[in-house]
Amino acid sequence: MELFIILFLFATGLVMGSFYNVVIFRVPEEKSIVKPRSACGSCGTVLKTADLIPVFSYIFLKGKCRYCKEKISAQYPLVELLSGLIFVVLYLKFGLAIELFFSIYIMSVLLIVFFIDLKHQIIPNGLVLAGLIGSAAFFVLRFWYQDAILDGDPWYSPLLGMVATSGFLFLVAMLGLLIYKGEAMGMGDVKIFLPIGLFLGLKLGIMALVFSVVIGGLSGLFLIITKLKDRKSQIPFGPYIVAGTFLSLMFGQQVLMWYLGTFR
Repeated sequence: MELFIILFLFATGLVMGSFYNVVIFRVPEEKSIVKPRSACGSCGTVLKTADLIPVFSYIFLKGKCRYCKEKISAQYPLVELLSGLIFVVLYLKFGLAIELFFSIYIMSVLLIVFFIDLKHQIIPNGLVLAGLIGSAAFFVLRFWYQDAILDGDPWYSPLLGMVATSGFLFLVAMLGLLIYKGEAMGMGDVKIFLPIGLFLGLKLGIMALVFSVVIGGLSGLFLIITKLKDRKSQIPFGPYIVAGTFLSLMFGQQVLMWYLGTFR
């Protein structure tokens, strides 16, 4: 039975990942995610159902358009696979619980944020709003349901998490403007922590912020040392926020308990 659930969630994740690709490519260009039908980005040919099977179509077509033979971006199968894996991993973490469905929703929004910010260095307000809707719904539900994410924290913990994490990044952004006379952090990074903090609560929200900063710092240092980037290069922080949030959701409680136990 569990194997069936895992396979079902993985397949569902692949299908949803195909839709996420549509959002990733169209939202930055301010296009509808409903119309028109998917078409080849090179020749404009409307794709048939056989061309849109998640991952498998890419493999069978050897990464090329069936009609014009131009290369298809590897981002398509990558997003689909990541989506499927996220669905399965979150199930293994939470089981068939309410946390699973809200976690899938939030991480789906963040997966889209990851790729849009990586390519365009923007986090659209629509995605922030979508995340807030899901987090707010879960916040209200928590008055009747004690979830494993808050782990017994008071009801107002999500509100504190939202204010503390987003507020801290807002302070960093303002200090950057004063010190460097330029944008040190995009407001999209500040805003996306509103739904994250509201979803994770104070403790895990702070853990997500810490993970994001550590991963971002180490990655930036690596890019500078390898001369792939220099000190003045703009590096999108959104992908690190997404990675940090996922790590906090999966392991934040354990890391926090280890830290408190070690340095008590």
